[in-house]
Amino acid sequence: MPPPAATLKVTVAIPTYNRADFLRQTLAGIAAQHFPRDHFEVIVIDNNSTDHTRAVVAEFADRNPAPRYLRETKQGLDYARNRAIAEARGEIIVFGDDDILVQPDWLAQMAVPLIADPGRRIGAVGGEVIPVFPDGLPDWVREWHAPLAFRPDAGPLEARHSPMGANLAFPSWVFEQLGPFHTALDRAAGNYFSGGDSEMIRRVRQAGLEVWFAPGAAVKHQMPASRTTFRYAARHAFDSARSRVIDRAGQPGAPGYFLGRLFANLAKVAGFSLLALLNAIVLRTGAAKKALVRAWRSCGYLYQIPRSLAGKI
Repeated sequence: MPPPAATLKVTVAIPTYNRADFLRQTLAGIAAQHFPRDHFEVIVIDNNSTDHTRAVVAEFADRNPAPRYLRETKQGLDYARNRAIAEARGEIIVFGDDDILVQPDWLAQMAVPLIADPGRRIGAVGGEVIPVFPDGLPDWVREWHAPLAFRPDAGPLEARHSPMGANLAFPSWVFEQLGPFHTALDRAAGNYFSGGDSEMIRRVRQAGLEVWFAPGAAVKHQMPASRTTFRYAARHAFDSARSRVIDRAGQPGAPGYFLGRLFANLAKVAGFSLLALLNAIVLRTGAAKKALVRAWRSCGYLYQIPRSLAGKI
């Protein structure tokens, strides 16, 4: 593994919102990294948390490097990410969620493809994300939670694959060239939008840059019981569909695409609702929940498509 260049620094950016106890575990893992201490920094961007987030960051004040605490008052994950971009001192910015568990070689595995890329061919590197369930995993949501497993070795991804924002790195020059994250596409308090990562990855690819996957940079993404409920799954499906529509609205051919999706999702709502009813009648509760979640996802499309066609968010 090549050593970091003499002047190269890495910024680890952790946006956070009201997950102080998970954040403590994430920061502990980052503090144990096998990476030169004078070649990386850690910044925590507190997006208006009301819990003890600031106190948790202060617990690591004696570590090297000590995390920098920043408070971003504009609510939303991508506002926090963009604040990190503005404040970062590193030539590589590694974004991680505030509930990930990392191995000691995580940072090295994420940074090495970019360190070894003086020709600036690589615009982003995504690491493996492995969901873990400290409170257990209900069978009916199991199929929606699996590792990415895009490829077994480090290298470029096919265009159909997009890494996850829970474990994602960029060279800082990408943001100078392409601009920051789109703040209308990702989650804030009260919604579960999820398009900021994929929209940025699409811009990277449109610029002719490669997007890499680093399976050795695996993180465990903690999914507590609150994220395996029907309420969460349905709301996440609805808002994910909305964010996909908002993202697609800025691309060529959007009106024709929307009309096709509108009619397709009308049929899906009817079909999945009927399937949910039939499963409920025969007491297949899990199958009924899955069908309802899929119906609610289609409702997200049906809600957002007319709004986007009318020029509204």
